[in-house]
Amino acid sequence: MDAAGNTPSDVVLYTDGACLGNPGPGGWAYILYHPASGRCAEASGGERRTTNNRMEITAVIRGLEALRKPCRVRLCTDSQYVARAIAEWMPKWRKHGWRRSAGAVSQVKNAELWQRLDELLQKHQVTPMWLRGHSGDPRNERCDEMARREAERAAGLEPAAESATDDANCKPRASQRREDRR
Repeated sequence: MDAAGNTPSDVVLYTDGACLGNPGPGGWAYILYHPASGRCAEASGGERRTTNNRMEITAVIRGLEALRKPCRVRLCTDSQYVARAIAEWMPKWRKHGWRRSAGAVSQVKNAELWQRLDELLQKHQVTPMWLRGHSGDPRNERCDEMARREAERAAGLEPAAESATDDANCKPRASQRREDRR
């Protein structure tokens, strides 16, 4: 419960980042899913010159920023870097002034993004869960699709074909689903 006596909502946040070259044009994407109502929202964006890690972190930040009130969030990511940073490394980095250790001279890479993510982690109860990429999870695959499309757009390439989504549950519409012919 929060200070007003409200119970935070449970949501699932799927995220992904992509980069064409590293560094290179990149894209990020997220899907927010609210299991109790079956509703979800998705968003994506890109940058002309970035890294894959920056896009992975940005996807999480943008997804958490989209939440209007404090929530319990199960973060589903195929980035071990992001999942381990949230679960293990960030408290140490914060303690050491966003450095890997007390004696380190330079800050961790992408410190400004980790600091913004840390602010959001103070607002929401986030539990990271690593998913193997390209393992068939429909929402993870959708995030991958959107992030890649944004990276292509940032590169000035023709965007990949966009699949339609059902607003109610962010699943490909029946007419858009590919059949598995294995």
